[in-house]
Amino acid sequence: MTPHMTSIRRWLLGWLIFGLAAACLVAGFGIFHTAREEASELFDYELRTVAISLPMNIAATDGTERPSHDFRDIADDRLVIDIWDKTGKLIYHPLKEPALPLIGDGFRSVDREGYRWRVFGIEQPDRFVQVAQPYFVRDELALKLALRTLWPLAVLVPVTVVLVLFVVARGLAPIGGLSRALASREGESLDPVQLDQRVPTEIRPLVDALNDLLLRLAAASQAQRSFVADAAHELRTPLAALKLQMQAAVRDGSLAGSGDTLARLEGRLNRIIHLAQQLLTMAREDAERETAMAPVSLRRLCEMCVGDFSMLAETKAIDLGLELEHATGPADPYTVIGDSHALAVLLNNLLDNAIRHTPRGGRVDVTLRREADSIALAVLDDGPGIPADEIGRVCDRFYRGAGAQGQGSGLGLAIASRVARRHRAGFSLANRSHGQGLAVWTHGLRAVGAQDVCVATRVHHD
Repeated sequence: MTPHMTSIRRWLLGWLIFGLAAACLVAGFGIFHTAREEASELFDYELRTVAISLPMNIAATDGTERPSHDFRDIADDRLVIDIWDKTGKLIYHPLKEPALPLIGDGFRSVDREGYRWRVFGIEQPDRFVQVAQPYFVRDELALKLALRTLWPLAVLVPVTVVLVLFVVARGLAPIGGLSRALASREGESLDPVQLDQRVPTEIRPLVDALNDLLLRLAAASQAQRSFVADAAHELRTPLAALKLQMQAAVRDGSLAGSGDTLARLEGRLNRIIHLAQQLLTMAREDAERETAMAPVSLRRLCEMCVGDFSMLAETKAIDLGLELEHATGPADPYTVIGDSHALAVLLNNLLDNAIRHTPRGGRVDVTLRREADSIALAVLDDGPGIPADEIGRVCDRFYRGAGAQGQGSGLGLAIASRVARRHRAGFSLANRSHGQGLAVWTHGLRAVGAQDVCVATRVHHD
């Protein structure tokens, strides 16, 4: 089951905006309610004023319904004025207005003609005056007053939302900075985290705890590398001495035994010596991840390594050569930014693997190729290749395939891939498509003074 993930940013923004919206709704309802009460008081005052101030001559004796008199703005408030004489006869009622019965003195609220009305009646010396008004007039005025009051709030809400977004983003910026600082680090970097901006008090304990963990991991990693290096160094010297003593004993006859037995013993001893050397190389590579890079001529380095392995290749009648693809000229040095010792270790391990697995009479090629602003280094052989289900694991430390032969330790390709990663280069293995053999490529070595493609040559070391 996937754990539920909570976003602090979403949580803060959601609750802040929800709180702001709820506050605006409550404020809007309160303002409308207050405006409605004020409008009711105002209209009640208007009803009473109109009833008291009506002139005595608006009544007529020849009919009860008359056109509305010119009450100016009062007519806009939908007032219905009714006048009765002392006998209870309706002597005035405007045309096109609903007829309301006589309600009585003072203020009343009644339902007539599908509307709710506010009615005020007053007894005068020779008549009874009643003034009525529908409630929707009051609600319309209250709504207008509320909207006039709320429009600044409506403008303020988006501004407040933007301000909340800005404040939350600024408040969480240190977390984003910490995430970016961790994401941009090297995969094996254990240095303390350094933030460009001032770390808030709330995040300081997290950063301090993380740095403390990194320091403890760095100490443990250094102790492990030191142990491997010391153990490999301590093993290499006595093993080499043991091999020399065995060879001397065989020569002077003090060590008796069959030739096969002695050969197997010497082979196992050579394998232990090779393993100790590989362990020492791996420990050195792990410890030198911060080594300064400098311009290195890959062509010269490859020529030296190919020359060093030429004698081993001759013993198996292997054609060992160096191919230069897309060279800028006959003397192109193929210069890259890197660690010359580490690159030599990479190439030596690849050549050792290739020659060991290539059958007698086969061919091993070291290839240098320019690719845009980088250089690729490859070692290709005619060996049996690697089963497809094992290619993804052969770069693991101490892994040897089911069909592996020879005295390998399972560290050669792991060391080579480690060197490639330290140079920020890609490292890939693939079985050659045109036949048997393996191609190991190191892509993306940063070139110095890369120029246009023009020449491809091959140097043989037979």
